[in-house]
Amino acid sequence: MKQFIVLLLLLIQNNVFSQDTFQYEKPPVFPNCESVDIEALQPCFDNNVFTHVFENFKIPQKALNENYKGDVAVLFEVDTTGVFKVIYVDAIYTELKDEVKRVFALLPKVKPATYNGRKTYKQYSIAIKIPLEKQSTDVQNEQEINEISKLEAAVKAEFDGVNAGLKSFENKSYSSQLNIPFTHSDYAKFDRSMNLIGTNSHTASKPFVYEEVSNYYDFKTENQKLQKETDTWVGKKLWNEHLVQLQGQDYWFTIDPIFDLQVGKDTDADFSSTYNNTRGFLVQGGLGKKLNFYASVFESQGRFAQYVNQYAESLKAFGPDPAIIPGRGIAKRFKSDSYDYPVAEAYLSYAPAKFINMQFGHGKNFIGDGYRSLLLSDVASPHPFLKLNTKFWKIKYTNTWLWLKDVRPEVTEDGAFLTKYMANHYLSWNVSKRFNLGLFESVVWTNSNNRGFDVNYLNPIIFYRAIEFETGQDAGNAIIGASAKYKWNDNVNIYSQFILDEFSLSDIKGGERSWKNKYGYQIGVKYFNAFKVDNLLLQFEYNRIRPYTYSHNTIATNYGHNNQSMAHLWGANFSEAILIGRYHYKRWFADAKLIFGVRGLDFNDGTDNFSYGADIFRNYNDRPFDTGVEVGQGIKTKTFNGNLQAGYLINPASNLKLFTDVTIRNFNPEATTASTFKSNTVWFNFGLRTNLFNWYFDN
Repeated sequence: MKQFIVLLLLLIQNNVFSQDTFQYEKPPVFPNCESVDIEALQPCFDNNVFTHVFENFKIPQKALNENYKGDVAVLFEVDTTGVFKVIYVDAIYTELKDEVKRVFALLPKVKPATYNGRKTYKQYSIAIKIPLEKQSTDVQNEQEINEISKLEAAVKAEFDGVNAGLKSFENKSYSSQLNIPFTHSDYAKFDRSMNLIGTNSHTASKPFVYEEVSNYYDFKTENQKLQKETDTWVGKKLWNEHLVQLQGQDYWFTIDPIFDLQVGKDTDADFSSTYNNTRGFLVQGGLGKKLNFYASVFESQGRFAQYVNQYAESLKAFGPDPAIIPGRGIAKRFKSDSYDYPVAEAYLSYAPAKFINMQFGHGKNFIGDGYRSLLLSDVASPHPFLKLNTKFWKIKYTNTWLWLKDVRPEVTEDGAFLTKYMANHYLSWNVSKRFNLGLFESVVWTNSNNRGFDVNYLNPIIFYRAIEFETGQDAGNAIIGASAKYKWNDNVNIYSQFILDEFSLSDIKGGERSWKNKYGYQIGVKYFNAFKVDNLLLQFEYNRIRPYTYSHNTIATNYGHNNQSMAHLWGANFSEAILIGRYHYKRWFADAKLIFGVRGLDFNDGTDNFSYGADIFRNYNDRPFDTGVEVGQGIKTKTFNGNLQAGYLINPASNLKLFTDVTIRNFNPEATTASTFKSNTVWFNFGLRTNLFNWYFDN
């Protein structure tokens, strides 16, 4: 008996629950359905929707012309206010999609669905058959409007939602963690703004990120000044915009072609003309607010002025390839007297916090305020790097870890280039409103004894000299340096650098000019808005580096990569004076550069094979003497290099420029050898270039 009573109660409870659920869950209600029974509410709703669609839907002419037959799938929602909203439409023609949205927008506002007496939304799917005229009223009544889940509706609307989320493009690079492509001429545009008295900027560690510079220079306003009025798509892409520019809710990216198309004439060469033919593409963008990416791919063929070709072939790596194009990379032979040199650069830039930027990529870096850098320069080929910039208070601290190559045959390993590593620390401190002090430390080491990338040097706040002694003095080549900058006023800056590779106080006191005193220094001055001419920059710089600086007794731990210096492109054992003028007006620009130098080169003539200290890749143990060492020893060579360039900025978004320039070079050694001889060059050039990096043709 007890079991019967329990079963009866359970049946009653389930029956009541089912009735309550049915009674308290109602679909949306059209006005003409308010008087029908609750069981008929859903069919009444369905019939009203179908009737409205069939009475108002107009088949687009395109579908009629092509005699289209098929279904149009529609997902729609009735929200908590009783308004119909189309979520997703699947149709072969855009016109059909537009017509569905128009018809559903005409539906009246109804009473919303309810659950347990509370208003709720309902989502449904419907299939509209095309052509409509073949559907009878009976068929319409047999149609079913299916209720779907919110998740299913969201999933089916995902693809269209991506397009719906697109926004009008605004250049977010100006506030991003992307690097501003480092070219001396372009950086001169905002150099003064960053060096005004009272700014807390740090200008030595380059390239800069846009977000940092935007605190001092209004990129958006300056770009708007350069815009050309044009209404055509071709005009906008040619003069003002990126070729492809796309922006969504949490992402953006741009795509641009890359060109460096040049033709010229070298009066000292025995071939008819010089040329460069570079094509490529550049992709950059952002994901969220903290992550940015950049990639550029270059495919190039070229033949340069004779002295550049000779220099490129003097850098030749182990193997069949005939040259290394300075600043670009290993080149293979193209035709009989030209070079083919592909290059790729890319990086990821991430800011986990406001005061930190991390970058990992393949490219170049630079430390200094001058045209040259004695600490870390961009004259060598691109290479893998990891960089950490930390900025707080009056401090900016830059840590850079580099993966480099020694490509000479005497250091190859089983036919492969030798890998070596470099780690740099640079601390920039704004001591006052006018004075900045920088401290630099670097170490180069190789994979000796399977050492690999030594984790000792991953510590960003440690003295490399201590690690060098701990791991063995021959385990790495440590270099220290310093920089300073003084803002005389808003328009005049004085800057300097000092590099110390090895130092012997007793030898300095002895006054015998020992070879151990391996150091160099730089001093320069910049004059902004010179002589009250807006946008005119004048610059003077003097560099002097003693013999054997940057070299090492362990041949592979020199301060170089791909047979090129990681500091000054002349290596060591030289002095030079540089005069530079830069001017820009709207889209026009002009640059002038004069370099006067004295270098000391090796004889290498079979009789005198000593190292006189210019070639940083030579072991300094084969020096001719220990004292009396002076700058310019060996073959004393006077050099002059002058360059005048003028041009027009075609597109500020991609930095595409039309230019012409002339280079005059005089190379006058006191002695002649197979690799060192007099030359006088006048090199005329004309071209179209996407300006993304510095070309250094003043070797």
